[in-house]
Amino acid sequence: MTEATPLSGKVVEPLIYELSQPGRTGLTLPDPDVPEAALPEDLLRDDVPLPEVSQIDVVRHFVRLSQLNHGIDKGFYPLGSCTMKYNPKINEDAARLSGFARIHPLQNPLQVQGAMALMYYLQDWLAEASGMAGVSLQPAAGAHGELSGILIMRKYHVDRGDARRTKILVPDSAHGTNPASTSMSGLQVVEIPSNADGGVDMDALLEQCDDTVVGLMITIPNTLGLFEANVKEVIGAVQGCGGLVYMDGANFNALMGIVKPGDLGVDVMHFNLHKTFSTPHGGGGPGSGPVGVAERLLPFLPGPVVDMVEEGSDEEPPLYGWVMPEKSIGRVKAFYGNFGMMVRAYTYMRMHGADGLRRVSEHAVLNANYVRARLRDIYHVPYDRICMHEFVAEGRWDDAPGVHALDISKRLMDFGMHPPTNYFPLIVHEALMIEPTETESRETLDAFVAAMRQIAEEAHTDPDILHGAPHTTPVSRLDEVKAAKDLVLCYGPACGG
Repeated sequence: MTEATPLSGKVVEPLIYELSQPGRTGLTLPDPDVPEAALPEDLLRDDVPLPEVSQIDVVRHFVRLSQLNHGIDKGFYPLGSCTMKYNPKINEDAARLSGFARIHPLQNPLQVQGAMALMYYLQDWLAEASGMAGVSLQPAAGAHGELSGILIMRKYHVDRGDARRTKILVPDSAHGTNPASTSMSGLQVVEIPSNADGGVDMDALLEQCDDTVVGLMITIPNTLGLFEANVKEVIGAVQGCGGLVYMDGANFNALMGIVKPGDLGVDVMHFNLHKTFSTPHGGGGPGSGPVGVAERLLPFLPGPVVDMVEEGSDEEPPLYGWVMPEKSIGRVKAFYGNFGMMVRAYTYMRMHGADGLRRVSEHAVLNANYVRARLRDIYHVPYDRICMHEFVAEGRWDDAPGVHALDISKRLMDFGMHPPTNYFPLIVHEALMIEPTETESRETLDAFVAAMRQIAEEAHTDPDILHGAPHTTPVSRLDEVKAAKDLVLCYGPACGG
């Protein structure tokens, strides 16, 4: 039932609805040992004609779909800003242990002391790694951690009777969700431009530093992959006018064991457990975005948090319980966060230890600079200095005006590699944000460099190859604008497919 299309030679497999035959079934149920009963009529729907298929048809359908997807277990994934690194499978084994996987958040704390101990130590280790005084594990994603951090900052000022502070300063090189998090908290976003080196423009920052500033949201390293050279001056300027400094910890992958944000003077930061500490990332989650704070902000953490309510002894283990910070912004997530992600991150940190986490950052920085150095002669890197875990190049050439970053990325898919992030940060024209991560070998990086160099040559000698790419994927280039406006979210007779 397969056929090859005449233009591409791609094999088109029939979809599950096309295989449906009346009376075909994929399972045989045992004879019931209880009286049969009809389903309530309100649970039956005639408008959902489910396919009638065999078990092997179902298995092949879903396995084929899984193989069409690109993931880190299948190929290179240099998606800048997202840290799509390999997730060690031992993390998954730990999260599936029955003592973790089969508990319920409404159980009595005395019944889940092992889980609470894990959360307690994870809070402690994140605080130690970052130099923060305390951490709440509640936020469910990076942007959720951002929002929690901004709410903490806002409440800190209001609690002190300082309600006139209404604006958050956000550098134009900050993580893309920072302005949205600020707006959702009801505060005003004030953009601060970058200087020629890709850092914060100090003159522009100082112009905005007054008694209306809630604080600064700064991403370190920033989305150009650069460490803020004047970080202490930036922090000093904001705190000097009474503001607080929030550090977006999305790029903490480049700093672990090397720089503690708390030692720099940062007041608040969030962690992306689903990036830095290698839990599953992509496809909409699940994520985890714990937020850490300096000493003066501890009373405002979202709660409850885990604390040791009774110290242990030689005969008895310590007792852990839920504690609500005195002036907490309240609960920001149902129950206590995404616990499975915490188990994975805890396992990752235990496996690496302090020295191993430092090596993670060193290798992430090394890999990014290796790729940058090997591409800088053919792809323009506008902020061409030592980078951290990622760098940003331009996907364009003056002598190949018809080629854009999108064409480069689509062509890269023909090499079995996921494209870099396109068109972000906005301060780089035709941006290609490339993050190789620390888990890739030199051979993989060399293959990526070779592909990028071949694409650059094709852009000048045969640009139509790029304009028509990808050529080898199951689906060729789509009209992404039309797809976003004309959503088709199902397939089959029920939706006219």
